[in-house]
Amino acid sequence: MIWAGRTLKRKSLGLLAGLGSASLLLGALGFEHIGGYAPCTFCLWQRWPHLLAVILMLISIRLRQPWVYILGALAAFTSAGIGVFHTGVERGFWKGLQSCSGNVDLTNVSPERALEIIMTAKVVKCDEVAWQMAGLSMASWNAILSSLLAALWIKAYFTRDNQPTGGI
Repeated sequence: MIWAGRTLKRKSLGLLAGLGSASLLLGALGFEHIGGYAPCTFCLWQRWPHLLAVILMLISIRLRQPWVYILGALAAFTSAGIGVFHTGVERGFWKGLQSCSGNVDLTNVSPERALEIIMTAKVVKCDEVAWQMAGLSMASWNAILSSLLAALWIKAYFTRDNQPTGGI
């Protein structure tokens, strides 16, 4: 891959992929803490693989073992998969988690306990889009960008340290 006139090698591609995951994490935290968008369960789940990818990037700086790049790709694909599933829940293609939809079954609960559950519930609904750009939700954007990052990890895996990566 050519980046700003330079041919990128394995280490650089892993670094770029890991920095991409770090950027997505920082963006999510910015939306949460600066923008006031509380994350739902799926949103939080999408973050963990990116954290793993950042850790793998740090490992790849010292260790140039192929397994690091495979795990990086799996981490990015995992976040992309959760993002695709979350997008499907948001668009009503399938149901999400019961605890994430705000629909809690209170049929076998005493009225006092039901009131306690309702009053203490901190539910951010996974089936509602909180923010979107170009018709795509944050989950959709995460799925797309995470897939691109996974492709970078895979490209890093197939690139040898002594071999330039070639064109895009």
